[in-house]
Amino acid sequence: MNWEAVFFDFDGVILDSVNVKTKAFAKMFRGYGPEVEKRVVEYHLNNGGVSRFDKFRYYYEEILNKPVNEEIIKGLSEQFSNLVIDGVLASPFMPGAKESLESLKEKGIPCYIVSATPHEEINLILEKKELKGYFLEVHGSPRKKWEICREIINRKKYNPQNCLFVGDAMSDYEAAQKNGICFLGIAGNGEISPFSDGTPVSSVVALEYSGLSQ
Repeated sequence: MNWEAVFFDFDGVILDSVNVKTKAFAKMFRGYGPEVEKRVVEYHLNNGGVSRFDKFRYYYEEILNKPVNEEIIKGLSEQFSNLVIDGVLASPFMPGAKESLESLKEKGIPCYIVSATPHEEINLILEKKELKGYFLEVHGSPRKKWEICREIINRKKYNPQNCLFVGDAMSDYEAAQKNGICFLGIAGNGEISPFSDGTPVSSVVALEYSGLSQ
């Protein structure tokens, strides 16, 4: 099959940058004590693909039991961006990611970034990494991933069954499920797949994996 379109998450799929953001969340909440830091990190790792805005709201309301508003969340997000941007830019490619992008570009298959990173920030990262040429469009939060995919599919009139989402988080899987898109899960060696039994999973970004084909 030649895919009509391929949707990619970014952190943990294109770049090996998940750990950069884990360390940033830990640093930001370390002053509240080791138990809070531990819960913050656990929630982050268990909710990959959820926007930082939603995570900060959860941390304040559910872990710190503190009121929070949009102004506070905006300030936290800016602080987080300053902590992670250099680390993300310095992160290596995930195994197979660059090769897959090159292959898809050669075949003329349109690719999209659908990320939980804020829209302006993910566009800046792609520009600085000189990766924008591989993607027809780049999208980030605050929109949900499934909403972004649905809007693109409807606007471009793609057949969802001929599209693929490559992701490492449940939000990626849910975006594919809600839109009837094929899905390839990315999980590092030794990592337990969070996805349903029977879901194709690979430690390498290789679209031919487990029966999937380009």
